[in-house]
Amino acid sequence: MNGVENVLEVSGLTKVYGGLTAANNVDLAIPEGQVRALIGPNGAGKTTLVGLITGRVTPSAGTVRFLGREVGDMPAFKRISMGMGYTFQITSIFAKLSLHENVALAVRRRGGTTAQVDGEVRAALGEVGLGDRIEQLAGDLSYGHQRLLEIAMGLAQKPKLLILDEPTQGLSSGEVTAFKALIRGLAGQTTVLLIEHNMDVVMAIADHITVLNFGEVLAEGSPEEIRANGAVQSAYLGGE
Repeated sequence: MNGVENVLEVSGLTKVYGGLTAANNVDLAIPEGQVRALIGPNGAGKTTLVGLITGRVTPSAGTVRFLGREVGDMPAFKRISMGMGYTFQITSIFAKLSLHENVALAVRRRGGTTAQVDGEVRAALGEVGLGDRIEQLAGDLSYGHQRLLEIAMGLAQKPKLLILDEPTQGLSSGEVTAFKALIRGLAGQTTVLLIEHNMDVVMAIADHITVLNFGEVLAEGSPEEIRANGAVQSAYLGGE
């Protein structure tokens, strides 16, 4: 792949629940290596859109192409095998396993010797600042550290697209600063789709922003363009 290709292409994606349209004719294209932020007020359809992209929600209409391949009928686990990694808004870890074993489960999907798995586990935990807690039980971590563990599990999959759903929720200010540095450090390694309410984080690390409102794309652009967009200010950022 080269830098002009789109890792993810969504076209006309729609999801209707009874009389409620949660996603309405959404188009989205994310180039390789980009950090794309997806923002919008509560109820804007962000979680539904991520579910449609990852295969956890079946679309009513539209298409999802990942790495140039139509994946709309593909179950979530096959999309993961193709290189689509994601973390959930609600932390999903194995509380009774060590940090090492949590991350190793993600690494082993790709095979490798015991030594290779161990090396990749240590590297992933080191990237998120948990390298000194490798044998600690995941359930004993603070909520913020559990979020970081889940990010390490995502990184360990070596994804082509890493989807992070509210990753800074529960993090301290120092951990948020480290998270921003981590994501910027991924530039050129993987493509990131970030769903985030912390606008300081979004404006600091996103290359491009998509704004959803009432299940539709309200605006797209650079952080500067989104900050200056009057419709976005009215719907989400609180400006006039």
